[in-house]
Amino acid sequence: MSIHDIIEGKKQWRAHKARVKALPPDYQIVYKEMQRYLFKVGPIDLPDGPLLPGIVDFFEEGAATGKGVLELIGSDVAAFCDGLIKDSPTYADVYQESISGEPGTAEN
Repeated sequence: MSIHDIIEGKKQWRAHKARVKALPPDYQIVYKEMQRYLFKVGPIDLPDGPLLPGIVDFFEEGAATGKGVLELIGSDVAAFCDGLIKDSPTYADVYQESISGEPGTAEN
């Protein structure tokens, strides 16, 4: 990774954060909770993938139509997040595979 890639990544992240700050306060709170949850259990490609920007797009559309954030996602934020990542490999999956006792690994 070159210095140019790092700088470009930071610019993109700052632009993403600015979009989140432009959302209504209730959307910001839910987004931050979703982000926290997804960084704990989410897919491997979360930092570079399309999921977080896609959530902001979805929230911007909902806010533009005047809907409340819970009208869009329901009252269970974790269940909504789990639905978004159900088919994506997560760090938990990688860990489970690493301890599954595959050939060539040490078993205790």
